[in-house]
Amino acid sequence: MAATTNSTAVQIERKVLTRLPTDAGDFRLALYHNSLDDKEHLALVIGEPRGRSDVLVRVHSECFTGDVLGSQRCDCGEQLRRSMHLMAHEGQGILLYLRQEGRGIGLLDKLRAYNLQDQGYDTVEANLALGHQADERDYTVAALILRDWGVRSIRLLTNNPLKIDSLRALDVNVTGRVPLAPTFTPNNTSYLRTKVERMRHLLQLPV
Repeated sequence: MAATTNSTAVQIERKVLTRLPTDAGDFRLALYHNSLDDKEHLALVIGEPRGRSDVLVRVHSECFTGDVLGSQRCDCGEQLRRSMHLMAHEGQGILLYLRQEGRGIGLLDKLRAYNLQDQGYDTVEANLALGHQADERDYTVAALILRDWGVRSIRLLTNNPLKIDSLRALDVNVTGRVPLAPTFTPNNTSYLRTKVERMRHLLQLPV
């Protein structure tokens, strides 16, 4: 289960907001400090979402291997890039980039989990074998950043129903889900199958 923290006990502070032109479009990038952890979380924003309803939102957890290196072991980098393009197409959206590598277990143990997966463990079994939960992410900061941008409600870009449940538990008004269908490859099919079979992700698996 993903964790949730009492959001009234957590404070966030927007430290900087800057223009960020990208291949997808011209965004603004905000960096936040917070009292929950020592990580710098980010909001990538296009358009003027304040006061609007049904804003397209992606809550994306950091994946160095997928986002930066283009790893084919997961679908994270593809989800990140596709979300940015969908928001740019609509002319409005918020992509929250949370520094929660490896579903919250950190880069070191994520790489150790990769080695266990190469030995036959699935992604859930590998996390458990390393003494972690299957998913240790906390979305409290995400909810507070959305509040800082003043959105009334969101459509969430996700395949993960737990993420929707977690945000709703933090009083985020999620009015709809926008799926992100992955590209299946020989290197990620087992990983994606585990997401469906063990973590309730809403994906259509190949026959």
